[in-house]
Amino acid sequence: MKETHTLQRNIGMPQAIALYIGAVLGSGILIVPGLAAEIAGPASLLAWGFMTLLILPLALSMGLLSAKFPNAGGVSHFVTLAFGPKAGALVGWFFLMSVPIGGPVAALTGAGYMTAAMGWGDGARIAIAAVMLAIGLITNWMGMQVAGKVQIAVVIAIIAVLVFSFATALPRMESTHFTPFVPHGWMSIGQAAAILFWCFIGWEAVSHLSEEFKDPQRAAVKGVTIAAIIVGVLYFLSALATVGTQSYLRGGADSSLVWIISQPLGAWGGFIAGLTGLFICTATIIAYSSAASRVAFALSRQGYAPKWMGRLSSRYKTPTGAIGFLMLCFAAVLLLYGSGLLSITTLIQFPNATFILTYIGGCAAGIRLLKGNRLGVTISWISFIATLAVFPFTGWAILYPLLITIVFIIVTVLGNKRSSGSGYSQTLEHR
Repeated sequence: MKETHTLQRNIGMPQAIALYIGAVLGSGILIVPGLAAEIAGPASLLAWGFMTLLILPLALSMGLLSAKFPNAGGVSHFVTLAFGPKAGALVGWFFLMSVPIGGPVAALTGAGYMTAAMGWGDGARIAIAAVMLAIGLITNWMGMQVAGKVQIAVVIAIIAVLVFSFATALPRMESTHFTPFVPHGWMSIGQAAAILFWCFIGWEAVSHLSEEFKDPQRAAVKGVTIAAIIVGVLYFLSALATVGTQSYLRGGADSSLVWIISQPLGAWGGFIAGLTGLFICTATIIAYSSAASRVAFALSRQGYAPKWMGRLSSRYKTPTGAIGFLMLCFAAVLLLYGSGLLSITTLIQFPNATFILTYIGGCAAGIRLLKGNRLGVTISWISFIATLAVFPFTGWAILYPLLITIVFIIVTVLGNKRSSGSGYSQTLEHR
């Protein structure tokens, strides 16, 4: 039976850039500059500089694949083309099962900034997180044209606050804060770079939206390049402000940027810092909810996910079945957190390995699929090696993709047996 329903092409260049920025510029920008400075001191700026240069090959490897093979399956589709449908479906499930945990974690993180600033309790934190997740799902249900416009507004607000925080930090930056430049030895720069790697993952998410790009070639390659430059500059400026003001020593390593924003504004500073956390995490939720619902739709279309996941809204032509699946998962994770059975520290570790494996699969596919494009193959190799080097550091979180793999194999084997059994029965009946 031929598949007749398709997704609408309504993501233009501005929306694509905003979605890329929202997927990559996560809550880490509020925390990681201070943590990196604590590890390597002023020399952490070298690590930021290195990672800012590395960000372009990481982004372009996904952008070139999206431009050449636009599909809602994203990385899953690339892996299917390179290594076969089962490998592609498994990678798709790795990504899909990362978002139901990663989304609530992002929401609780953003809500945590606001509740800490306002002195509210955990109940308010869960309520705000639920609203953030609902915004992500509703905007996706209404279509990527709406989601893209919301994302543009949110990203502009984020950039405005970050530029403002750097501007207010400039008068308080002193040259003495940059000496000694390497207080903890040269090895500390490498340790800082390992932490910074997590700030630059996210380019793979928007590949799942490439089927809805109005002009995949332009939006994927040019859009991802512009987004990578903006993200790299914002991260580096935030790190420079953190080191230059020594806010990581005064405000605490995990809240250095909050301290920078709060200083010139007093009580309002805390509120604006909390609001920034909400904006940043909402942008991440919109981007990843969009990507996860599209990969669920693609897996259903290929027969590797339940048919109901492939249902489209008759009004908006968006994957309502997949969005409903995400809604149930989000509610379950918030319930587990609210009951005290799982902490954010535990939850945040689950999707680490699956996200990294998704990226490894995409980069490996790029090496094979971009043959004939020397730049494409080179940047895919760089991205593959860099991501592979980080994977062992995910620790016990490797058990999560292992569990997904076992379930996938069992379901696939059972499905094959049923298909062969059904075919055998039909043969007997025919005889």
